[in-house]
Amino acid sequence: SLLVRDFLAKVNSVTMPQPPYSPDLAPCDFFLFSKLKRPMKGRRFATIEEIKIASLEELETIPKSAYQKCFEDWKKRWHKCIIFEGDYF
Repeated sequence: SLLVRDFLAKVNSVTMPQPPYSPDLAPCDFFLFSKLKRPMKGRRFATIEEIKIASLEELETIPKSAYQKCFEDWKKRWHKCIIFEGDYF
């Protein structure tokens, strides 16, 4: 926000620019979250630790080939992002 930028300039804080965020380019958004959400949907957990354990168990069921395909698809998404000039696709 403008207020934060003004404050950081006033206190001579060094900032680093951050690239824009795109869910089209974030592997967690286009691949991983859906893989975790589907099998855990409707389950109830009593503690954060139970959520961590269940998440890790689900992660272990995803085959290595699925991760490899994800990253191959990621490369294709980079090219799409360039073609669409940064717009969502």
